[in-house]
Amino acid sequence: MKGQKWETRPLEYWAKAKELRAKWQESFYDESRILGQGSTYGIDWAECFTPSLNISEDNPAGSMIQATDSPFARKCRLASEIRGWGREICGYTNNLWGSQFLGYEQDGKQFPLRKYVVPMPAECDQHTKRGQQCRDFAPVPQWQSDHYQYFGERDEPREAPVNDHKVYCNHRMINDIERIFGQKFDDEKLADMIKSSITVAEYSRDIILAMGTTIPSPLSVKDLYSVYTIGHLTKVDPEETVSFWKMVRDEVVWRAENHIAAVGNERFRWIEAHPPPWHFLKYYRYMEKYGAVCLGSQYTAQNCGLLEYKPDGSIDRRVPLSYPEDTRVETREDAIRVLVGPDACEPRAWRSDEYIRRDSIEEFAKIMQADGALLALWRCGVGCALTRKEQAIRLRNAGLSVAYYEGSAPGDRTDMDEKQILDQLDTWMESLGFEKLED
Repeated sequence: MKGQKWETRPLEYWAKAKELRAKWQESFYDESRILGQGSTYGIDWAECFTPSLNISEDNPAGSMIQATDSPFARKCRLASEIRGWGREICGYTNNLWGSQFLGYEQDGKQFPLRKYVVPMPAECDQHTKRGQQCRDFAPVPQWQSDHYQYFGERDEPREAPVNDHKVYCNHRMINDIERIFGQKFDDEKLADMIKSSITVAEYSRDIILAMGTTIPSPLSVKDLYSVYTIGHLTKVDPEETVSFWKMVRDEVVWRAENHIAAVGNERFRWIEAHPPPWHFLKYYRYMEKYGAVCLGSQYTAQNCGLLEYKPDGSIDRRVPLSYPEDTRVETREDAIRVLVGPDACEPRAWRSDEYIRRDSIEEFAKIMQADGALLALWRCGVGCALTRKEQAIRLRNAGLSVAYYEGSAPGDRTDMDEKQILDQLDTWMESLGFEKLED
């Protein structure tokens, strides 16, 4: 490659990642498991039931349909639209619902009908709506795990009654599932699951830290997108999950220490905000022709370790990932409080909407040592574009070059002009004085 400065190598964890993802997909057809539709955020502890409970998360399933089979994705969205679900609905959702309406999946297998619904708890403006269609189609039981965000500084007295309510929601769902499906909840598995999640989060923090603080970056976001949902949105065996993320962490850290690059001619580092167009991931590789590497967004970082600057200038996770010394996890109540409270294994527990929607991208850009940002203006799934223009102002004030592109939604290619986007990328890079190093 012209201008290559650093060695590049294939990723050794890639084969294992494909294996685990395929295992998750195949689990939907396991008739010994009760399959639900919804969100791992709403029902983090699904694997703690015996004999077995399973859940299909909308986002990875719907995005994979668009990423791997655009003609089938178009059929799915049409099947959904003619039943009254408009194009303002998230593309992930219309892809998945359409597959259900058609009655088959992209490989021709019969669509595995869901036996219950737990929608994602209102992170995006229409997540909770996702459960309605699935529930009405069967019908099946639906539960809702409530989610809260607020503006301003953290307010612990304000959080206390809200956390009490979240604990109640979890207890109610567990009791109902035991009663309705004859499942038995295993409290020891819940405690083990939380500990495993904390371990995985520590590994993922190391990965994001290595990507941001090392030049050249040992990993690009395209590489990270191949694995970042494993054990999180795509649930597999907890022990396998921990082992896999240790493998990824060890490889990425080794690559950073030995200057093994994601892009061998890296000379421009850029970030984005929220998901990419899944059918058009080639734009990452196109930017590499200019020596430009994408290091992701707060979307990828919040799933794999959202970082922040600490008062002493160090970089670490926004939320501490360990049990406080005086915390005793001996009962189901103890475990659920750790799961939903301010020391939960994921920062969604208490982060402010003001921070994650507006401020975090500026801090993320600084940690990643970014030179620029490419921001999507999505026309559907409004939550994906909220505060996007304000983010751009903040990034420009921080010294970054910012460009935009438009499209329907990450899971919907309908209104995206791919040639225009490539032309825009050429204009952006040339305006900064870069020419292609290869073509």
